[in-house]
Amino acid sequence: MTTLLFTHPVCLEHDTGFGHPECPARLTAVLNTLRTSPFAALEWREAPAATLEQLARIHPQDHIEHLLAQVPKQGQYALDGDTILSPRSGEAALHSAGAACAAVDAIIKREASNAFCATRPPGHHAEPKQAMGFCLFANAAIAAAHARAVHGLQRVAVIDFDVHHGNGTQAAFEHDPAYFYISTHQAHIYPGTGRSEECGVGNILNVPLLAGSGSADLRLVWERDIAPALREFQPQLILISAGFDAHYMDPLAELNFNEDDYTWLTQQILQVAAECCEGRVVSLLEGGYSIPALTSSVAAHVRALIEAPKAAQRSLIKNILQRQKARRAAGQG
Repeated sequence: MTTLLFTHPVCLEHDTGFGHPECPARLTAVLNTLRTSPFAALEWREAPAATLEQLARIHPQDHIEHLLAQVPKQGQYALDGDTILSPRSGEAALHSAGAACAAVDAIIKREASNAFCATRPPGHHAEPKQAMGFCLFANAAIAAAHARAVHGLQRVAVIDFDVHHGNGTQAAFEHDPAYFYISTHQAHIYPGTGRSEECGVGNILNVPLLAGSGSADLRLVWERDIAPALREFQPQLILISAGFDAHYMDPLAELNFNEDDYTWLTQQILQVAAECCEGRVVSLLEGGYSIPALTSSVAAHVRALIEAPKAAQRSLIKNILQRQKARRAAGQG
């Protein structure tokens, strides 16, 4: 099995205006990178539009209708100082959420090992009743709810390593113990949420990091706090809110992650997925506003996704050999 890539051309037509950091050029650069020969194993699929039923598991219907009604026929309309609509923004948002749901369907049906959704607008700031922070619909939360409603899963985890806290995903999950939301993010920046004491019904794990934190800090909190909690939850599916704006080159924040960190973190997530949920992982593009850093970080992340089946096979062979060795030693004893 391989890695699926879900995208749609309309996601490039969500026009946020001159100088806006969440611009079409981000996705163009990502897709151009993923078309190169190192990623030939990717299976590209066109993302469908999300249905009202899928969206309404997280967002009230009147909010969905009101949001889509504000999409302008020409020019641009600002929902707030950061969140801009243009004539194709509604379609782009529907396909972005639809990509996440389609990826969940494909992975649970074992059509591939894992999936990456290269779409925009992003989603993790979109609260059930409020679009904000460049985000229109809560893509990861919608996909998690879809996995439960359509496929009967009882435990779904979202791991969010964007530099900004995913207040929207947290708001969607915080009263429902069937979801587990984990976020590493820079403390004391937008959107001002994500304190460690925000823990929902015991199903929210926020790990804020101080400005200047880097590789060692990330690896420490993963091994000490995140991996044990995730294994205890025993997810049946892991979704990743994959923001790459914690990279040291990113202009919007001050963490010091690099491409090796994204490779390592992806591998750690995949290892837990292999142990808990047959490797089921769906990753969704969130932030990342230095285009060179974004493309190199996405490349590192997707390479790790592609390598996951080979790594799992090597791990399986290693475990078999270790068990055989143990049996021989026991027999000799």
